[in-house]
Amino acid sequence: MKKQIIFATGNAGKVREIRAILGDLGLEVLSMKEAGISADIEEDGATYEENALIKAREVAKYTDAIVMADDSGLEIDYLNCEPGIYSARYMGEDTPYTVKNNNLIERLNGVPDEERTARFVCAIAAVLPGGEEVTTRGIIEGRIGYEEAGENGFGYDPIFYVPQFGKTTAQLSPEEKNQVSHRGKALEQMKEILRKKI
Repeated sequence: MKKQIIFATGNAGKVREIRAILGDLGLEVLSMKEAGISADIEEDGATYEENALIKAREVAKYTDAIVMADDSGLEIDYLNCEPGIYSARYMGEDTPYTVKNNNLIERLNGVPDEERTARFVCAIAAVLPGGEEVTTRGIIEGRIGYEEAGENGFGYDPIFYVPQFGKTTAQLSPEEKNQVSHRGKALEQMKEILRKKI
């Protein structure tokens, strides 16, 4: 088995987080681009797990390395858990996150703190070289802030406020974020599973 994990993403911020968390597994972590894999993937699953598996299965066709993928989203209770599994496509895939973030803040205009509850959800899927499939899920609870804050992170991080830190996830250090984030929790679970299999 190749001592590699190919992660089905082109998001550089995500790859940095994944490398930091999985670093002690002794496996090289590559993005699809770094692995020279190009695939047009239609994410049409009904859950985060289904979408993560769709991505991982597609990329696994091109390699005998371990393939991992994630699907994550922001669920805002007041907005019926929107944008949910459509988080990346909310308001269009090419729309800048500052526009998406400010749109969500506007939609919550006048909504008090206690009703601004939200969570980030992340499902990680792995397809192992023998075809075995594994999924894990991580969640971080918080609420939506009143303005963007913080330079770290990406996506919806600047509006996701974590009361235990008194900061948004974009204001957390990478180390703090990896300890508490939805992706960090799902990756830690996956790491324990992979330790037994590699």
